[in-house]
Amino acid sequence: MLDRHKGTPGIRKARAALELARVGSDSAPETRLRLAVIRHGLPEPELNTAIILGSGTVRAPDQSFRKYRIAVEYEGGTHAAPDQVDRDIARQEDYAAAGWVEVRLSKRHMANGARAAVAKIRQALISRGWPGQGK
Repeated sequence: MLDRHKGTPGIRKARAALELARVGSDSAPETRLRLAVIRHGLPEPELNTAIILGSGTVRAPDQSFRKYRIAVEYEGGTHAAPDQVDRDIARQEDYAAAGWVEVRLSKRHMANGARAAVAKIRQALISRGWPGQGK
């Protein structure tokens, strides 16, 4: 499609956006988070990739850093429902039992270019042996 519209206003921005696009993100906040992670020099996370935990339980975190056994979960408004709270606690217990660290994020972590979210992820990566420091 982009090749058929050479010279169209905005085509350069569209090409740049396409290079940043990834299959697997379930929401706009998750995409903004991934872009902030990359922009700050952290490794690019896998998106909603199934992970088989030691107990045989399968989880697909919003974002993960498999090498460092870090699962990132963005919790929007639906996570306040009582049944969802129970599922989220079970999820966190599953990760912990398998030796994974779960980084839980919400809307408040996304302010100011997701600085707080990136800081939490960076700290988790460093605690798991990530050698880089990022920006």
